Amino acid sequence: MKHEVTTYHTKKLLADSLKKTMKNKAFSKITVTEIINASGVNRKTFYYHFEDISELFRWMLEKRTEQMLRETLADGNTEEALRHFFVMAINAVPYIRRGMDSNHREELEPLLRQYIQRFFTIVAERRNFYAQCSMVEVRTISRYHSLAVFGLLQEWTEQDTENLDQIVHTVYRLIVEGIPPQIKS
Repeated sequence: MKHEVTTYHTKKLLADSLKKTMKNKAFSKITVTEIINASGVNRKTFYYHFEDISELFRWMLEKRTEQMLRETLADGNTEEALRHFFVMAINAVPYIRRGMDSNHREELEPLLRQYIQRFFTIVAERRNFYAQCSMVEVRTISRYHSLAVFGLLQEWTEQDTENLDQIVHTVYRLIVEGIPPQIKS
């Protein structure tokens, strides 16, 4: 158990250093040397835990997704849980954009989509949103909604942040209720 705590602590130190470095530098320009200098971890230890910076970034995404799932599912109100997801995702946008603006885009974009889809699939299953649907249908619906949310987040603006509650409410209605088209006569 002690080894697991130490391993997690070391990985978190490295992840925090990468996150801090990403605030001021493009993902593709970050070096292992910068990460280990900022974290106080030696090079051998970095490579013991991670093959490269991309693997460290994937670990960060995985842990962030797990945290978002825990926090979101702890909230009994589904719309508030969705708002919580958006707030956490919006806070991550600057880091994600740095990664997406690098030569690692082809690797990172599918990972981001995968983690958002995993998040929506697990929430849909645990909240029993689509009880009448097969697992294939639930995954398809979750994939559809996660790609839509991924697109929203990619093009997120200051104005969107100002309209966060309205956007969350609309997305919630699309996911949970389905908004039928209005027929104008």
